[in-house]
Amino acid sequence: MRHTRPDFPDGFLFGAATSSYQIEGHGVGGAGRTQWDDFAATPGNVVRFEDGARACDHYHRYAEDLDLVAAAGFDCYRFSLSWARVMPEGRGPVNAEGLDFYDRLTDAMLERGIKPCATLYHWELPSPLLDSGGWRNRDIAEWFADYTEVVMSRIGDRMFSVAPINEPWCVAWLSHFEGHHAPGVRDIRAAARAMHHVLLAHGRAIETMRGLGMGNLGGVFNHEWTDPADDSPEARSAADRYDAIYNRWFLGGVFKGEYPTLALEGLEPHLPTGWQDDFSTIQAPLDWCGLNYYTRKLIAPAGQPWPNYRDVEGPLPKTFMDWEIYPDGLYNFLTRAAREYTGDLPLFVTENGMASPDVLKGTSVEDPDRTAYLDAHLASAKRAIAEGVPLNGYFIWSLLDNYEWALGYEKRFGLVHVDFDTLVRTPKASYHALAHALKS
Repeated sequence: MRHTRPDFPDGFLFGAATSSYQIEGHGVGGAGRTQWDDFAATPGNVVRFEDGARACDHYHRYAEDLDLVAAAGFDCYRFSLSWARVMPEGRGPVNAEGLDFYDRLTDAMLERGIKPCATLYHWELPSPLLDSGGWRNRDIAEWFADYTEVVMSRIGDRMFSVAPINEPWCVAWLSHFEGHHAPGVRDIRAAARAMHHVLLAHGRAIETMRGLGMGNLGGVFNHEWTDPADDSPEARSAADRYDAIYNRWFLGGVFKGEYPTLALEGLEPHLPTGWQDDFSTIQAPLDWCGLNYYTRKLIAPAGQPWPNYRDVEGPLPKTFMDWEIYPDGLYNFLTRAAREYTGDLPLFVTENGMASPDVLKGTSVEDPDRTAYLDAHLASAKRAIAEGVPLNGYFIWSLLDNYEWALGYEKRFGLVHVDFDTLVRTPKASYHALAHALKS
C-alpha cells in the first residue's frame, strides 16, 4: 500500500468492522428469531435461500477472529450486537447466554489491546417485534431504549464508543420502500414512518446511554454520492431528490432538526402525527459522527410517480457488487458533512471496502483490486484532513467474508477469506498489505 500509519495524524484510529447476524451464527446461543430468518425463508428473497444460522460461526471462533484483528495492527474493532440474541422476544425476558457472549467478546478485545466500538442494531429485528409493526410502530423507540439499557448496563462500562443504529437508510427505505431487505415491504406509508421512527429510536438510545453515564456516543449514516446522469434539468432534479432521501434526511434530522423539502414532498403526508415534536429527542447531542461510503450513483428521471428517479450505469470501474469505484465521493461527503452538518464534531469513516471475486489458491488469496481500492479511499481521507476536516479514524468493511444479506454468501468483502464449508480463515493479500502499512 502507498499509505501507511505515519501518513495520518497522531492518534488516528484504524479498525475493521463486522455485524452480528452476518458472522456470529444466529442458530446457536439461545438467540431468538429475526426478520432476516423470516425473509431468507421466503423463496426469491435471498440467493440460494441462504441465511445467517451458521454464517462464520464467530460465536465459537471469536478468539481466532480477534487474533486476526490484533495481528493486523488495528486499533479498534467495530462490531454489532444482536437484539434477538440478548432479548429473544425483543421485549421482556433476557437471554443470559447472549449477554454472557458479548461480555466475553468485550473482555477478549480488551485483552488484545483492541478498542471495542459497538453498534446496537445492524438490521436483525426480533420477529415478535415485526409482528407488532416493527419500525412502523412508534413504540419501537421505547422497545429499543429498553434493549439499550439491558445490554449497555452489562458491557457499557468497557466500550470505547457506541452507535445506536447502523445505516438508517437501509433500515427504513431499502427495506420498506424498495423492499430489497427484510422485512421486504414496498409501501410509502411504511417507509415514511420507518424513516422517522429509526431516528426517534436512535435518539432514545443516546438518551438512555447518557443516563447510564456513558460517553463517546455517535451515529452511523450511509451515503452514496449522487450525480445527474446527464445535463438536463430533469436529471439534476432527480439526483437532488435521491440525495435528499438517501443522504440528507438522516443528517438533517440529527444535526439540524429538520428534514429536506425534496424528501418531504412525497413523505410528509405519510409521517405520523406530531412528527415535528420529536426532533428534541432525535437531536440528542453526539460526540462523533460516522460515515459509511462505498460508491456513487448516476441518477435520471424514471417517468414514474414520486420519487421519480432511477440509477444509470456509470462509466467507472466497478466492484463485484457492480458499484462504481469513486474515491472522490468519500472526500465530497467528509467535507460536506463538516461544512453543512457536523462542524467541529469528530468524524469517522465507519465503513469503506469492496467486494471482489476472491479465489483461494493453495494457501493464499490475491486481491490487488481491494488493496488499490483502500489506497485510493485513504488518499481521499488524507485530502479531507489536509483541508481541515476533523477526521479521526477509518474502519474497513469487512474483517471477514460473511453473509451479504440478500446476496447470501456470494459476495466477498473480507480482508480474510472464509471457506463457508470448513470455516477456515485465510488472510488475503490485502490483509497482509494493511498489516504492513499499519505497523510501519
